Parts: sequence; structure tokens; C-alpha cells
Amino acid sequence: MNQIKPEILADNSETTINSQQVATLKKHFPQCFDKEGNFIAEKLNEIISSSGTAFSKESYGLSWLGKSYARLLANENPLTLLAEDKEHNQKPENQDSENLLIKGDNLEVLKHLKGAYSECIKMIYIDPPYNTGSDGFVYQDDRKFTPDQLAELAGIEQNEAKRILEFTQSKANSHSAWLTFMYPRLYIARELLKDDGVIFISIDNNEQAQLRVICDEVFGEANYLGLICWKNVTDNNPTNIATEHEYIVVYAKSKDSVKPVWKSFLSDVKDLLIQIGDEFNKKYKDQDKLQKAYTKWFRENKFQLGELDRYKYIDEEGVYTGSQSVHNPGKDGYRYDVIHPDTGKPCKEPLMGYRFPESTMKELLDNDRVLFGKDHNKIIELKVYAKDFKDKLSSIFVLDGRVGATELRDLFPDVKTIFTNPKPVELLKRLISFATDHGDIVLDFFGGSGTTAHSNLALNSEDNGSRKFIIIQIDEKTDSKKDAHKAGFNTIFEITKARIKKAAEKIRAENPDYNGDLGFQIFETLPVFEGYLDNIETLEGEQGELFDGSALSDDQLEHLLSTWKVYDGIPLTQRLIETDLAGYIAYRHDRVLYLMHQGFRTESLKAFLSRLDETDGDDKNFDVEKVVLFGYNFDSKNQLEINEAVRQYQNRKEKTVSVLVRY
Repeated sequence: MNQIKPEILADNSETTINSQQVATLKKHFPQCFDKEGNFIAEKLNEIISSSGTAFSKESYGLSWLGKSYARLLANENPLTLLAEDKEHNQKPENQDSENLLIKGDNLEVLKHLKGAYSECIKMIYIDPPYNTGSDGFVYQDDRKFTPDQLAELAGIEQNEAKRILEFTQSKANSHSAWLTFMYPRLYIARELLKDDGVIFISIDNNEQAQLRVICDEVFGEANYLGLICWKNVTDNNPTNIATEHEYIVVYAKSKDSVKPVWKSFLSDVKDLLIQIGDEFNKKYKDQDKLQKAYTKWFRENKFQLGELDRYKYIDEEGVYTGSQSVHNPGKDGYRYDVIHPDTGKPCKEPLMGYRFPESTMKELLDNDRVLFGKDHNKIIELKVYAKDFKDKLSSIFVLDGRVGATELRDLFPDVKTIFTNPKPVELLKRLISFATDHGDIVLDFFGGSGTTAHSNLALNSEDNGSRKFIIIQIDEKTDSKKDAHKAGFNTIFEITKARIKKAAEKIRAENPDYNGDLGFQIFETLPVFEGYLDNIETLEGEQGELFDGSALSDDQLEHLLSTWKVYDGIPLTQRLIETDLAGYIAYRHDRVLYLMHQGFRTESLKAFLSRLDETDGDDKNFDVEKVVLFGYNFDSKNQLEINEAVRQYQNRKEKTVSVLVRY
């Protein structure tokens, strides 16, 4: 019997600058490689050209010191473990939540997420460091390479490798450092997006040009969706050009897969109001009965109307609201009397007069487009019908950036400035509303103040959605001189966590009947156990000569399980089921079974095989197809015995079961 080839998840010994890309080519175009593994470009050219797609020799791109290193980082496996915050996650509001907050270096976390969330994320929003020179961005990297190692793995000259290592270890904040920081994160982000998924990236003038070119390379120039200009400030200081905006760069995973027309949930609300208006008009011909019936429906359903909850009137034309667009925006508007139909007296006039002449007002009155108050003391309004409502995601978005800070002060009234320049909830709600559907996942791997999570929860409560969020935030220390630190927030992560909790509490208080998911589960990255990978590259002899798996605590084994289940495609929020195999406790989710402990006896093996055979009763859904052994707790003899027994056993369910040994 041959030894089972082990699976070492944290092993990067064979990772190179293009190892993943070559593996992808071999998977999809095996005919383009000869028996020695050499790539035959002419065959790929032939395959592509046969479909009418021409090969172009012209291209442009962005090169910088560190690009080869960034590509290597994008291909590396994670070097950490994922650990659960059990105390937080076991609270009633969190235990069944599908929302996630993960503490750790976002590059490491993104690599972990690839296993369970590749092609699963509908929308990504990030607000990365702008690299203004004063925003605190510096390149930091814990990886240790010698110039020789980096030169070999990245396929570069030793002199270039030396220069790259100098800036990665010197906390640089140059354009090259910023691009090296961003590239691997964007590369993996693309892998996580669904085919119709999109990414929104906030940025300012400092790196906007570089960001566009690097995104063209990562996402493809053809998948550029547009540039949103967010006017967020007013600058009255004397200068050449007053900068009063930021940008939001938008790319798709595949533009061809994205809906040709984006609609927010307000478009669905509009359709609902039109439908209700038609139904009620068919049923009620008397205006008083019509309005009374609609008012009852409106009160019962106001919670799901979002921003259209002001459409509280109805007539034979349909549902409508009142608009104060009769006001003249400047000085010296038109002045004339508009007589109230009930009191017979002139209605109160707008301060600056009416915005259009008396002839236009007469036409509006004749067409029943004027909404009067109970008496003449209220300024008239114009009827605006739901059928005329239009909502679009414009390339120009005007919203005072200070709103974000005000929202945080409302949640943290005892802290003057808990976070600098937080994004407003309204901005993120608008993006999420247009780019996602109910049940989609929204990812933000620069969690910061937690606006994305807050916006996601708030939007769900408004449109009864079921979107889920994944927020990633590194455990970065707060400035000891700043208000947040003085208020007891030692890290940015603590601010993120507290913001999400307070936002959920606020939404729950404002919507007591809302039953949506307002909880979230917390995980964090931890270093691999000391000595865990020592000498593992040999795996020769008895495992006792290597790391002692029996020395791991139950918590440490759970860290391994959390890490492995995501690698095996199981979402982090999904629980593993404890499975008793003749006194031996294994862990299962769907078709994967984990054997982590020592003491797996012949009786345990028989119990496992017996459960595979059950076609009715409690075990009829015991459809395990993969058994994963924790290699340090199973000696080579035990591994082979389990593998042979499972391979040779013909179970009644006719399932093919594989056995893996993992470290």
C-alpha cells in the first residue's frame, strides 16, 4: 500500500508568480501543453482565432517596482488560521446570523474566503487608503524572503528583488508601494465576485489614474462600468481649482452578465404603488371611499415603501404625493392669489413667490394637479404621481460628506470624533440598492467605521431584503491622541464592531416588528501554531517525530476546523455537526467528514461504513463523499488502513468516498 499524498494548506513552496494561472490554462486548455509541460502558444492562438477573435500585438499597461512581488502575493496560500469568537457568536441575535465581521489582514482573509465564497459575492465596496501623504498609509508586510528566494519565485533579477524587499520592509508610501498593496487584494476580489458582480472603489485624485489602469489589468478594460463623481464638500478657499468631490470607480466581473438597466428597490415600490392605485380605482368610484381604503393600506404597508413612504394620497389618476416645487428658488417670483376651494380665501404664498406665471397655475388647477391643505394657511403643493417617479444611479451624486460624521455622533454621542471621514449611510444604501438583489452578499474588506454593514442592515429593514454582509478589518491600533482611543477604543476593529452593534440596535428600536437578520458572527485570523509546519516538507517516518497533534487544545482544533471548512467550500457561518462513530467524535457538514482526534478505532471505522449504508432512518442523508484526516493525529499505518477500507467498501448508496490527509 502506498502512502497517501498529504495536503498541506499553508505550503507555498511551489507557489510562483504564475503558478495559479498556468494551472488554470492546463485545466481548460490541456492540448496547449506538451508532455514536458511546455506551453505551446500557437495552439492557443489557433483555438482562439477559430472563433473569430483576433490576437492583438498592441497593448498598454502599468509597470512599477513591486508588480512581480504583488503578483506572487496574489497566488500565495494563506499563512494563518481562522478562529471563531464563540462568546459573541453564541448570543441569540448572532448564532444564526449569516453576516460576518472578520478581524485580520484583509489579504490573508480574502485568500481564506476563496474556498467558500469564490464567485459568490454580488457587490464589493471598498474605501482603501487614498495615499494622500497624510492618511497614514504605509506598506507593511510580514513575509520573509531573501533576494534569492524572491528572484526565483517572481522570475526577476536579484537586483530588482533586492530593491523590492527594501521598500516592502521600510514602510514606504510611494505610488509603487500603494500599487503593490492594492494589486493582490483586487486580484482576489475579482475571484470572489459572481459573473454579474460589481466592485465600487472610493478614491480621490492622488491614485485615481493609477487605480483605473490597475483595474483595467485586473478586471479587464471591457468591464469598466463607469466613474461616479461624488460632490461631498464645498471649498471656498482661494486656489486654482477647488476640489469638492471624490470618485467611485466601478467595474464588473463580466459586463456582459450585468443587467443592462439597474433599478433600485424603489423602482419595485413604484410598480407596487401603481398596481395598488389601479386596483383601488377599479374597486372604489367614490373619492372619499377611495382615499379611506388607500389610507388603511398605506398605514399597514408604509414600512416597506422606503423613501416613497410620502406617497399617501390617491385619486382617479393613481397614487401621488405633494411637492413644494411651486416655490421660486430665487428672488422676485410671481405673485398672485390661489383661492382655497373650501375656505374661499387666498392660500398662503411662498416666501419668494411662485416659480411660474399665473397662466401656468391656472392650467395646473384645471388639470387637478394642485394639492391644497386643510385650509388656506398652508402653501399649496403640486401633485406628483408614483407613475412619474424615476430613479437612476447617476454619475453625479451630491451628498454632504459631513453627514457620515453626524451619523456616527448619533450612535456615539459621548465621542466627539470616533472616526475620520466616515462614508454616509445614504451613499452606500444607494449603491447597494442598485447593484444587488435580495439574498446577495456584499463584501467590504476595508471595514473602517462599519458604514457598509450599517447601510446593508438599514436597507434590508426598509425593503424587507435579505442581503448579507462580510466586513474585514485589520486590528489596527487607534491613535493614542485621538478621541476614539481616549473613549476606550484601542483598535479600529473595536470601532467597526461597536458601530454594527449600535446600528442594529437603532434599526431594531425604530422597527420593532422587523424580523430580519440584525446580528453578525465574528472570526479572526491567528498565526499557525508554533512548530506546526517544522520539517513538514519531508513527512517521513512516524508522525511523532514531527509536530505533536495531541498537544493541541480543543479550541486550537476548532481553529483548524474553521479554516478547513472554508477551504472545502463551507461558509463560515455554517455549523459543523458532531457525529458519534462508536464513541469517536467526528465533525460533518453535508458531504465532508473531519476526523481530528486520536483514538479512531476499528469500531469507529465500522460505524462510519455502516452509516454510509443506511438508506432510510436518521442516516439516510449521511452522504459523505470526502473524509479529511488530521495527519498529525493519525500515524501512517492508521491512514492507510482507513483509506483502503473506505476505497474497497461497496456501500449501498453507491457513493465514491475519498480520503485526504491534511496538515
